[in-house]
Amino acid sequence: MTKLILRLLLILPIFLFVACGDDEDDVVFAPKPKGYMRIEFPEKKYKTYDSVCPFTFEVPVYSIVERDKDPQSQPCWLNVKYPQFNAQLHLSYAGLNNDLRNYIETSRDLAYKHQVKASGLEQQVVIRDSAKVYGLVYDIAGNTACSMQFYVTDSTKHFMRGSLYFNVAPNIDSLQIVVDFLKKDIHHMLQTTKWK
Repeated sequence: MTKLILRLLLILPIFLFVACGDDEDDVVFAPKPKGYMRIEFPEKKYKTYDSVCPFTFEVPVYSIVERDKDPQSQPCWLNVKYPQFNAQLHLSYAGLNNDLRNYIETSRDLAYKHQVKASGLEQQVVIRDSAKVYGLVYDIAGNTACSMQFYVTDSTKHFMRGSLYFNVAPNIDSLQIVVDFLKKDIHHMLQTTKWK
């Protein structure tokens, strides 16, 4: 037993000496990576938006639809606000008068203006023959001011354009999960759009 204690007393200083190391083994500290708050998403439930405007569609119950307050806005220009996410979908409506091509070109130009900062731009065609709703959705990837734009029309009387904006500096690392959540709502809106 005493031999064991003697051995331990001899070995312990050696371990302590080796463990201490020298000045060349300085520890490098790295900062903690930036984190983002956890986002709680509400349950997907929808309500029908109907007004004096010549269209209806379904919006999430956690959104607020307001008339656009800009002095240059038209009567059926709306903002679908998502207060929980600090985002809003700007909607503008126009009655057609043989000028569909101009509205489509303007929508295309507005979507492609974001391509400078975008890491990708995908297009998805909207065709709902039963409701006479046709259009195009622009899915804009990357750190852009606008994550999604679209237009829908019946090709003869109605034209509606939309664009999704966040009221914060674009940072796709933190916003992507919210963008994906809201895109589903916008696609639902397009699937439920009807002309009057």
